[in-house]
Amino acid sequence: MKKGIIVLIVLGVIAFGLYKWGVSFNNTAVSLEETATKTWANVESSYQRRNDLIGNLIKTVQGAADFERGTLTDVIEARAKATSVNIDPTNITPEQLAEFNQAQSGLSGALSRLLVTVERYPELKANQNFLELQSQLEGTENRINVARDRFNASVEPYNLHIKKFPNSILAGMLNFDELAYYRSEAGSENAPDVNFEFE
Repeated sequence: MKKGIIVLIVLGVIAFGLYKWGVSFNNTAVSLEETATKTWANVESSYQRRNDLIGNLIKTVQGAADFERGTLTDVIEARAKATSVNIDPTNITPEQLAEFNQAQSGLSGALSRLLVTVERYPELKANQNFLELQSQLEGTENRINVARDRFNASVEPYNLHIKKFPNSILAGMLNFDELAYYRSEAGSENAPDVNFEFE
């Protein structure tokens, strides 16, 4: 009889320990995942700020009657494409991030071409509204970079938590999946070709 009670007590202690571990794992995983989700929202917010500034920049540039319409159209189309890519922050995959990054890179490229073209229009270069928007865009690009770095920093503890043994056992049972890191677009490690054309 005493052995049966001891066995029940031991089993009860083991069950309670497993329960506590499961609750602790789950609560930590939820907190870390929520932090990563919030940090991704900050990345999107930084990109949204850039998109809003680009909209104002487009309106300012459109005021220059003889401005090259093709360059402006490229920026408008790239902006539309960049804002159409949506990511589920609770299930960020490398494929989603690659698609998002490609759209944002297309917008960055079109915007760079626009700003280079502006150099040929002294009335735009002297426009105070344009100069202010250009300065804000530069600051926003820095914000975007910081937001992406912070997102990656928030993904790391979550991924480590769910991948370490024995947590990995519970992660699979409780559907906690690894989150993807924000990565640069393929080829971005290479320096761009610079072609100076003088007229």
